[in-house]
Amino acid sequence: QVQLVESGGGLVQPGGSLRLSCATSGVTFRGYTMAWYRKTPGKGRDWVSVLPRNSNTVNYANSVTGRFTSSKDAATNTIYLEMNNLKVEDTGVYYCHAGGGAYHYTDKRFEYEYWGQGTQVTVSS
Repeated sequence: QVQLVESGGGLVQPGGSLRLSCATSGVTFRGYTMAWYRKTPGKGRDWVSVLPRNSNTVNYANSVTGRFTSSKDAATNTIYLEMNNLKVEDTGVYYCHAGGGAYHYTDKRFEYEYWGQGTQVTVSS
């Protein structure tokens, strides 16, 4: 059974930092592409960073490039999202995502997809 559990969200002032964690079980980083998404007020759920399976590369959305850093620790089955120089527009619910099996380019979905419950990040003065 796959479980993704996010933690580390909270309230922070603009310019501050937070570190999110996603503890995983039932997935391997060799077999699953991991990602962080966020749902901001008034918008849908957008991807923030992607850590492709069986790779050490990380892809970032333009809006967070240079401020956010994602990493994964295979020893603890945990992925992280280090967020620096936070802005008000970074406010939202952040979700951990795991995608495995075949990738369907038409639907932009993996054969197997799992989501965490989300953690709230609020950037406000």
